[in-house]
Amino acid sequence: MAIFHSMNTTASALTTQRLRMDVISSNIANVDTTRARQVNGQWEPYRKKSVVLTEQQEGRFGSFLHAAMGKSSNTAVGNGVKVKEIKENTETPFKLVYDPTHPDANEEGYVQTSNVDLLTEMVDLISASRSYEANITMFNANKAMLTKALEIGKG
Repeated sequence: MAIFHSMNTTASALTTQRLRMDVISSNIANVDTTRARQVNGQWEPYRKKSVVLTEQQEGRFGSFLHAAMGKSSNTAVGNGVKVKEIKENTETPFKLVYDPTHPDANEEGYVQTSNVDLLTEMVDLISASRSYEANITMFNANKAMLTKALEIGKG
């Protein structure tokens, strides 16, 4: 195992959490967007996007867990996390808001708005932010350990 392996793993987590925060920020910014793109000639509101993460190394998490617990002779370690895709939420329907004065209102006076739930986005943003902070703490602790190891080697 390379000396900087844990730093690389933490760096991959930092990168993915930062992307999660960017996507969540985009969702929050577009919560009131009623014309995001055209589908079959009709304007469609903004659809909520979410980040799907996966492990970088091929294999299963269970094999790494068993190796860490000493239940198998496999000494493989994980290589961090990566973004598998950024997908749009097509299951949740758009919200209907009654506003007959809105330019995008239908004949009954309802406007289709984004399927973004602001409360859920704020909770996700706090979660991503805390994960980012935890990874920063891990990175700094690792850096301190490596610095101490180098100091021991000098003496």
